[in-house]
Parts: sequence; structure tokens; C-alpha cells
Amino acid sequence: MSGIGKGVAASSIARILKAKGFKVTASKIDPYINVDAGTMNPTEHGEVFVLEDGYETDQDMGNYERFLDETLPSINYMTTGRVYQEVIRRERNLEYKGKNVEVVPDIPIEVLRRITEAQKKADADVTIIEIGGTIGEYQNIIFLEAARMLKNKYPRDVAVVMVSYLPIPGSVGEMKTKPTQYAARSLNSVGLQADVILARASVPIDQKRKEKIAVFCNIDPDHVISAPDLKTIYEAPLNYEKDGMGDILCDVLGLPKQKTDLSDWEGFVKKIKNGSKELKVAVVGKYFMSGEYVLSDVYISVIEAIKHAAAHLDARVELSYLDSEEYEKDESKLKELSDFDGILVPGGFGSRGVEGIIAAIRYARENKIPYFGLCYGMQLMVVEYARNVAGIPDAHTAEIKPEARNPVIHIMESQQDKLKKQDYGGTMRLGTYPCKLRSGTVARAAYGDVEEVGERHRHRYEVNLNAVIKLTEAGLKFSGVSPDHQLMEIAELSATTHPFFLGTQFHPEFLSRPLSPHPLFSAFLKAALDKK
Repeated sequence: MSGIGKGVAASSIARILKAKGFKVTASKIDPYINVDAGTMNPTEHGEVFVLEDGYETDQDMGNYERFLDETLPSINYMTTGRVYQEVIRRERNLEYKGKNVEVVPDIPIEVLRRITEAQKKADADVTIIEIGGTIGEYQNIIFLEAARMLKNKYPRDVAVVMVSYLPIPGSVGEMKTKPTQYAARSLNSVGLQADVILARASVPIDQKRKEKIAVFCNIDPDHVISAPDLKTIYEAPLNYEKDGMGDILCDVLGLPKQKTDLSDWEGFVKKIKNGSKELKVAVVGKYFMSGEYVLSDVYISVIEAIKHAAAHLDARVELSYLDSEEYEKDESKLKELSDFDGILVPGGFGSRGVEGIIAAIRYARENKIPYFGLCYGMQLMVVEYARNVAGIPDAHTAEIKPEARNPVIHIMESQQDKLKKQDYGGTMRLGTYPCKLRSGTVARAAYGDVEEVGERHRHRYEVNLNAVIKLTEAGLKFSGVSPDHQLMEIAELSATTHPFFLGTQFHPEFLSRPLSPHPLFSAFLKAALDKK
């Protein structure tokens, strides 16, 4: 079934093999007709993760980068739409030299071309490939066929790992293997045999179930790896290694068995589990609810970046996800923000809940609660400051109110024609761009007094240069700017004015890593600790 942690499993396997000294890269296959993840609704699909080269991808690519501590290129991500788009382009250009182009084998061949190119680009010993969705879904057939073709051509160079959930029905109280047996047979029906089965369950799987799975799924009992629920996803590589995952895969792939050195990873896991200081941080947004359930996957990179920084500060963070629309219905609820040591507003789009976010930002500013705004969170921070401090009461963002008399946030010039033509897919300002840091600022101190940094972006709107002088005179500092000074990248209040009131036009969460937290997240949580 979906949502059982295939992305974490793929990331963990990648980390284990890297810890053995192998050069590893990771690819994700999404069975969507969408050409990329940028046009998908976050409440349905989760976070859009932006790669360094600007490609908009599934959130699992973020997991790969975090676990591997590697920067991955766009060739490592594919969707059904992207694969078909390339095949159709080649057909239109007569690159198939007039032959019939068919779903099989031409679509799987294009899948394999992309996998091979990703491997070559990384010069990798091992490429981890995650196929999204679940076994038996119609839309996955072409990718499973590609896997079958690859395994058939290189039988000693391909390992198949199946992630399967073992339920424990409350009324029965016994772990059930039958769903896994059926999943294995469904996999067999497309010509694939699992070499390893990752047994996901709420508790560790016992030897009896391992042996039962081995009999019915045609694998060695030692190749059934226990994957119980854990306190932190970062414990998964350590947990898999207890069952010998690394050596098992080396056996299947014919790789030399080398020592696994996960000591630095183990040190981080200890930090994240044993932080002695407690912090309460509110994430104020509007994409949390999916029916009756809270969908935190929308902001997964932000959440993980907070965890990384907290671990290195010997802290544990209790996160609360607050729906900004509630503040629009009842302003008195803003008082609940006083219970938090820090407030963060992540990225987003659209008008829903905006006035509630602006009210929360004002509350954080006036009550000296450390505030961190990301992308939209910075833009609305500028709107709030313009309205309530800089004397521009009708200030707004043109994204929400195109006819606003004082749009302190307006559309980037390069984006205007794209919006008129409804050219939305993959056309935002995307990927890594340089940012110049001004001396004597909170941002520059956080980065370690460097003059320039590179950060990843995803936006169409920016601070209106016509408003910069008035905002600056009112006390708002633009401490980070593009090299040509045309784009305001970081806005902040002086440390003498506020303990931490800072927003970024870019998305720093995309560069946070378990072993090297992002400096701005560290500065934000340090301010929250100081406040506490």
C-alpha cells in the first residue's frame, strides 16, 4: 500500500551502501502523466522538492539528497508524462527512423536510457531506483517491465527489493503475512522475483514470520528485513543493518563485502533522540488538512530541516501545525501563539488563509517571538511590515490582489508573459541562484560571515523595488540581495529590535542535511532557545 516508507527505504539503502564505500546515486519514478511535480496539488501529492538545476520533483528526491548528502540532477527523476514526452519528441524528429513506436518495448527502453544516464552522470557503483505507487497498479506496468528487462539483461547486476506492510489487526493481535504473499505473487506475475523483502510493521517481525514469508515468497529467510516503526526515520539505515541489509545486497549484486561505517550517522541519531532541551515551534500554514487528517508531508523538507538544526543544538522540537484560516475566523485565537518559542511560515500560493498568516506574523513581531518566513512567508512578512509599520495601510501582494494600489510584492518582469499565456508548468524562477549578504546583519552572521551563498528558489513574485526605500527607512533590512541588486533575497529586523525576525525569498530547507543543518534554521532555533 502507499505511504509505508518506500522513499525512506530507498534512501536508507543508499546510505548503507555509501557507508560501505560505494559511490551511490538514487532515482525516483513517479507513475503520473504530469511532466513534473510542479503542477500537482500539495495536499494530494505532498511537497514539491526543487533540485539544484531547477527541476520540480517528488519529495522523495529530498530524502535521497538528505540521506546521501549529495546534490542530484534532474535526470534522476522521471514521470510517465516525461517519459512519453521524450518518446513522442523523438518520434516527431524521425529518430526512430520510421519504425512503429509502441508502448512496449519503446517506453521501457526510454526508462532504461534515463536510468543509465543517471548512473553515468554520477559515475555511480550503485543506482537506487524507486518505483512509486503500489504493486498491481495499471500505471506501473511500464516501469515494472523496464525492471524486468534490466534484470533479464544483467541478472547479477540488479537487485529487487519489495517493501510490504504486515498488518496486526486489533481484534486478532497477530501479525499477518498473507498481504505480503499476494504482493510477492503480483510481482512474480510481471516477471520479477524479490531478492529482499522489507517487512514494514508497527513492531519488529519475528523469526517465525520471516520463515513463513520465505516459504511462500520464494526467498531466503535472512533476506526478510525487519522494518518496524521508529522514533525517527534516520534510524532506518541502522535498523536495516542489524539484519545485514548491506552484505545481503552485496551478495545479490556481486559486490565486495566491505565494512559499513555508519558511526557519524549513529552519532546524529543519538542527538536527534536524546536532545535535552525542549522547544515548541508553530508552523503556520494552510495546506495541512486532507479531509479529517493532518498532512504534514506538504512541508516535509521544512520539518526535517528543523529536526536537523535542533539535534545539533541538543534540542527536541515539538511541532504544532496551525491552520491560518482559524485566525481569520477568530482573531482571539492568535493568543495561542504566545505558547510557542518560535513561529515559522513556509512557502505557499493563493489567497486562502493569507490574512490569518499576516495576523500571525504581526503577533510574532509585536510580541518578540522568533519568526522565520520562507518564500511566501517572507513576502507576507513584508506586506505585514508595510501595513503596520511603514505606513502603507493598503499594502498587499499582487498575487492576491492584482489591482492593489500599493503592491509591495509584485510579479517578476520575466514572469508576466508566462502568466498571460498560461504557461505554468516548470516556468517559475527555479533552482539555485546566488545571494549577496550584507555585512553586520543577522543573516550574514548566521552563515558564518561569508559574502555570497547559493540557494534554491521557486517563485514568480518578488519584493517591489519601488517599496524598498520606504520599507528600509521604516527599519526593515534587506540583508540578502541578488548580485545585480534587483531581487531582495532576505529581509530581517535588526537583532537589537527583535530576537529573530527574518524571511527568505529562497527555500533554505532544500539544502539542510542531517550532518550539516542549514545555518538559518540553526539561527532561528538558537533564538528560540534564547527566548525560552
